[in-house]
Amino acid sequence: MNYLGNHLLVELYNCNSNTINDVLKIEELLLEAVKISGANALNSTFHKFSPHGVSGVVVISESHFSIHTWPEYGYCALDIFTCGNEIKSHFALEYLKKELEAGTISVTEVKRGILNFPIKLLHKPEVCEK
Repeated sequence: MNYLGNHLLVELYNCNSNTINDVLKIEELLLEAVKISGANALNSTFHKFSPHGVSGVVVISESHFSIHTWPEYGYCALDIFTCGNEIKSHFALEYLKKELEAGTISVTEVKRGILNFPIKLLHKPEVCEK
């Protein structure tokens, strides 16, 4: 691997407004998505806005999952940023698309930390174990 991380920037449209306005449900869904991806959750924080909307982040040992919702528009902005190549972020994305009842999605995938080294870059656990 010649990059440090993979970042999915996801636009989810026509989501279920009740679901994306429920802070406890959003936290439950993001934590389950982390498990499905094979990532390791370290901490999470979620906030319910008044009159509507939720923002939350799950810090994972491999980076983070975050979400911001606009129930009044049926819209969510989701980031799944993972380091290394062991995490199955696309599995998490498919799960969230289904659970949020998204009508359409747009995904931009960005390789982060592209370093011009001739050798494979090691992920943190690999470096720390040596």
